[in-house]
Amino acid sequence: MEREWVIEESVVVEAGPKQVYEAVTDLRRIGARSPECFAVWLRGRTVEPGTKFVGFNRVRWRVWFTNCRVSAAVPDEVFAFRVASFGIPVALWGYRVEGIGDGATTRLTEYWEDLRREHRGARLVSLLGRVVTGMPPAARVAANRRGMRATLARIKAELES
Repeated sequence: MEREWVIEESVVVEAGPKQVYEAVTDLRRIGARSPECFAVWLRGRTVEPGTKFVGFNRVRWRVWFTNCRVSAAVPDEVFAFRVASFGIPVALWGYRVEGIGDGATTRLTEYWEDLRREHRGARLVSLLGRVVTGMPPAARVAANRRGMRATLARIKAELES
């Protein structure tokens, strides 16, 4: 089976696009929603293209951090950020927010793209990723898909409660 480089998962949320967008751009809440990222250190207060933050992640006993930079922030439409390690691109994470019908319901899509194929240091970052997370690339894709489903379910539950 060929390796997946891009994956996405979606959920329908009984909340308007504005509420959903505000939820996904509240970076300090990532730790409460993600099964892997347990904390975020945000540099500054605004979340806009160029904003930097550090994500602290954990899988079982393994703990690591990622350097992130917001790459897209279009209110009520899209939010995305790039992840790098030692200056080498690792991944693109993002959310698409799409109003459905009368605007009281939203389709929220979380997506991930593996960027390690695009840089000359990709092999090193892939090796480091395997050592740090304990997962080969194919297992990383499956773990990310499970994590996306869990994160989306938590956002949905939070907004619908």
